[in-house]
Amino acid sequence: MKKRTIFFSTLIMLLLLNFNMAFATDGAMEPKSVALKLGFLTILPPLIAIVLAFITKNVVVSLFVGLFAGVFLLQLTGDFNFFSAVANSFSGVLTAIIGALADPWNAGIILQCLFIAGLIALISKMGGTKAIAEALAKKANSPRSSQLITWLLGLFIFFDDYANSLIVGPIMKPVSDKMKVSREKLSFIIDATAAPIAGIALISTWVGLEVSLIRDGFLELGIEANAYTTFVQTIPYRFYNILILIFIVVSALLLREFGPMLKAERRARTTGEVLRKGSNPLNADNNELEAKEGVKLSIWNAIIPISVLIISAFIGFYVNGKGIILGDTDMEAIRIVTEAPFSFSAIQLAFGASDASVVLFGSALFASIIAILMACSQRILSLGEAVETWVNGMKSLMITVIILLLAWSLSATIKQLGTSHYLVSVLSNSIPAFTLPSIIFVLAGIISFATGTSYGTMGILMPLAIPLGHAMGGGDFNFLIITISAVLTGAVFGDHCSPISDTTILSSMGTGCDHIDHVKTQLFYALPVGAIAILFGYIPAALGAPIYFVLPVAIIAIVLLVRFVGKPVIEPEVASSTTEVNEAI
Repeated sequence: MKKRTIFFSTLIMLLLLNFNMAFATDGAMEPKSVALKLGFLTILPPLIAIVLAFITKNVVVSLFVGLFAGVFLLQLTGDFNFFSAVANSFSGVLTAIIGALADPWNAGIILQCLFIAGLIALISKMGGTKAIAEALAKKANSPRSSQLITWLLGLFIFFDDYANSLIVGPIMKPVSDKMKVSREKLSFIIDATAAPIAGIALISTWVGLEVSLIRDGFLELGIEANAYTTFVQTIPYRFYNILILIFIVVSALLLREFGPMLKAERRARTTGEVLRKGSNPLNADNNELEAKEGVKLSIWNAIIPISVLIISAFIGFYVNGKGIILGDTDMEAIRIVTEAPFSFSAIQLAFGASDASVVLFGSALFASIIAILMACSQRILSLGEAVETWVNGMKSLMITVIILLLAWSLSATIKQLGTSHYLVSVLSNSIPAFTLPSIIFVLAGIISFATGTSYGTMGILMPLAIPLGHAMGGGDFNFLIITISAVLTGAVFGDHCSPISDTTILSSMGTGCDHIDHVKTQLFYALPVGAIAILFGYIPAALGAPIYFVLPVAIIAIVLLVRFVGKPVIEPEVASSTTEVNEAI
């Protein structure tokens, strides 16, 4: 692996050295001019990031090297000296990262992510999430209901995929074991309700990155559209996220499985062995997400802070957006929010004009303060313990902050290089436009599978996908929305399949499942759902079929897949003999 890395790096450096004299110019150039000068070299930074992701399996290293390569190319456009370009590239990388951090929008997004993570830790320490989980777990009295309850819990913990994996698993494990549900199936349900629901939730630790990448792409093209509103518009087109959630419900209701999962479920039902003999189950050490010892569990310790977060966010969107409209020069919008401030049109305008980074940051801070006051007033935690818990919760997202900064910096560098201009000129006439969302979905899946992270994949692809979608769609905003959704949901698809994905590993840990067994059984479900997302989702949607037709058809395809490919977990003759034995007893 080291030899391949050295060879690849040396090859790139020699290639750049060979071209630096030809492309050297005086002073900074516009992105289109840079793209014209550098040509195919403009695609090297994202390409290097992608290739290194496969080699190193480390998205931080991959993004950093891709960023360095991009800054180095920019140096070459203004300096023919190879060695001074290398030296200046180090300071250029630092400048790019500092610039990303100094941006008010980016700063707000980082604070929002950190504060929500701190809020999650507080709610967990107060026993709120555990209380709701145990309340729902009492309703599980059969294999079918235990799977559906696990699914509901996954939907409830919509705000963070890590919290989902580490909270739901330990709570539902004894329940599903009692109902003879295999650990493989429990791990799948938890993994399939972690990133898929966090990715499409209106408020979560994912929203910051998703909205910021959309906003950056719009700014580059001069598109005057609200990034958060666009994010909401992509939700119906997140076909994989939606279909995998539907798949869980259908398979649980019909009690049908296929592939390795069928074998695992039949083993659990007929023998009671929820784990394969000889398996090596992972175990989670999630003390940060456990309730404080001796605390009296109350569902209100979760419902109140989360409700405050959601309600204050929606109020904030309206107030913030209305203030921005009143300070603008759009007289028609001002008239609407002044004369009918609570009409649907006024609310829609306000939400569209709002600054999501400020609103979500403020809402997360307000909800965190409420949670701290609740913990202290109930004497669950002292003020010092509450603040410490909140800060410790933030620490879990430090790697996310690093990825965010590198992704933003790489995105800015790609824009300066004019990479999107080059790709548009090359691809706009070479592939049918309707295939673009499907191609991006597959590419996002491959990158995410190789890196094990959705975040890094989004950061690499979004700066390229938005200009391509805008150009190849002929300016059709709906086509652009479909293209954006393909990046966001394709990243989740690949992450869901990847054995090195953090959420895949955490799902195995939270349920005490053999990790390889979890990956193997889950892969046979993720791949056909991904294929349906393309065949019944992105292709017809890109051809212009309305979403109210496309999504129901795709859901029907999921139902048919489970019904006709899946087989009953308990075969009819076995179920009949089991019933007779029970009646005799």
